[in-house]
Amino acid sequence: MKNESGQSVNVLGVTLARGGSKGVPGKNTKLLAGRPLIAYTIEECIKSRTLSDYIVSTDDNLIAQKCKNLGAEVPFLRPSELATDSSSSAEALIHALRFMEEYKKKTYDYVVEIMATNPFKKYTDIDNCLIKLHQTKANSVVAVHQIFDHHPARIKKIENDFLVDFCIPEIPESRRQDLVPSAFVRSGSIYAMKRDFLLQSGARYDKNNTRPYILEAKNVINIDEIIDFYIAEKMLDVE
Repeated sequence: MKNESGQSVNVLGVTLARGGSKGVPGKNTKLLAGRPLIAYTIEECIKSRTLSDYIVSTDDNLIAQKCKNLGAEVPFLRPSELATDSSSSAEALIHALRFMEEYKKKTYDYVVEIMATNPFKKYTDIDNCLIKLHQTKANSVVAVHQIFDHHPARIKKIENDFLVDFCIPEIPESRRQDLVPSAFVRSGSIYAMKRDFLLQSGARYDKNNTRPYILEAKNVINIDEIIDFYIAEKMLDVE
């Protein structure tokens, strides 16, 4: 990608991989079909044609060494205060950005978080998110996927022990494919953003100026619990 002056833009790709996972201890390096979970993401990031630099940000020496063995750059260990249960991803991305700009002696145009917990996105998804961000001049592009069974029309609240619509009226006996408007949820996979927006807002996406990148359902699973590893292995079997 090039800017309006014909110069190549600088893009920093970051995977956040702290060592203190509670749901699945050691999640980032736990084997999925014989390979560390994080390996799926590192492999696709290395293939990317838009990332100028790609790093893993971790506070864990074991994760750092395994990521280096997989071909990723791990130029620092993340400070412990940015790797707690309450630390935000944006804070860790800002730390990585500032470190890399000093380390590489250059300023980035865009930052993209590529999450290891959603292992099946492809390098083309990463590249297409960045291309859309660059072409639309939005502050951010976020990977999403369409939802059916959890469509907002099917979500209810309880009032006085009665089920009532939460936000969108549901037509009784509607089929999942008939629910409108189409609903999408952030996939927990790719967040691409302007560098300046990240620094100024302290957020990964802009509530008022974010474009969607729609992932195929076969490329979406969030690894949060041990059962998700079994589901992901079945998804690989289907492929």
